[in-house]
Amino acid sequence: MMSAVPKIIPELIDYPDTDGEPMAESDFQRDYLTYLVESLKIHFQDQSQVYVSGNLLIYYKPGNSKVSISPDVFVVFGVSNQSRRIYQTWVEGKGPDWVMEITSSSTRTQDEKIKPGLYQKLGVKEYFQYDPTGDYLTPALRGRHLVGQSYQDLPVWSQADGTSILCSEVLDLQFHLIAGQLRVFNPATQRYLLNHSETLKAYHQESERAELESERAELEKQRARKALVQVAQEKQLTRKALVQVAQEKQLTRKALRQATQEKQRAEQEQQRAEKLAAQLRALGIDPDQLK
Repeated sequence: MMSAVPKIIPELIDYPDTDGEPMAESDFQRDYLTYLVESLKIHFQDQSQVYVSGNLLIYYKPGNSKVSISPDVFVVFGVSNQSRRIYQTWVEGKGPDWVMEITSSSTRTQDEKIKPGLYQKLGVKEYFQYDPTGDYLTPALRGRHLVGQSYQDLPVWSQADGTSILCSEVLDLQFHLIAGQLRVFNPATQRYLLNHSETLKAYHQESERAELESERAELEKQRARKALVQVAQEKQLTRKALVQVAQEKQLTRKALRQATQEKQRAEQEQQRAEKLAAQLRALGIDPDQLK
């Protein structure tokens, strides 16, 4: 009698977190892998049900630790945003929604023939490729969208300045190829996504700008205060000048009153002299001879 085959329990299988392969072939692949993972992590950091990773082993056959795939960059919607040692599709309930492979001539067969079929089976909605050294992709950026059970190429738009644009409906982002350099663009903010070092640099630049603006604002306040003091001083001088003018007017009016009084007294004296002269003439005395 044949013995029963033991049942394999997926949870008891040891699933390694490395396949012994290097993370990337060269600086070109590694630098862009790092940029994409970091910038997408920062972009989705406030969304608890979006997971971003790169070069992480994805196991997709329960109980089989020999079968796995490690996309350069991938994004999964509807799973928790937390660190993982490995990714198991039967545990998470699904595979990635978006995958990017940093491709080259040495990985061409895998990226062009093997991975598309596997990604289709895993339900990867969009499969993107970027060839940083231009080994075989022209343009160096390519995208495919899952329609039914097969992939269809996404259009790559070219701008007048030579920039190539590939839109991702899954991520709601754009991938711009600028003079061969890949950047991720957010059409909602009209800004490019930044990695950690770029974010830190931008933070320092913003801090410096804010400090300069604060210094400028303080200088403007000081100028404004100085101008207010000058205005107050000018008002004070104006009030003093007005008081002086009023005093001078008062003195002028007083002098005019005195002159008027002097004139009136002179007229009265003249009238008395004329009256006295008339009285003397009436007495037969010539007043002119009395002088």
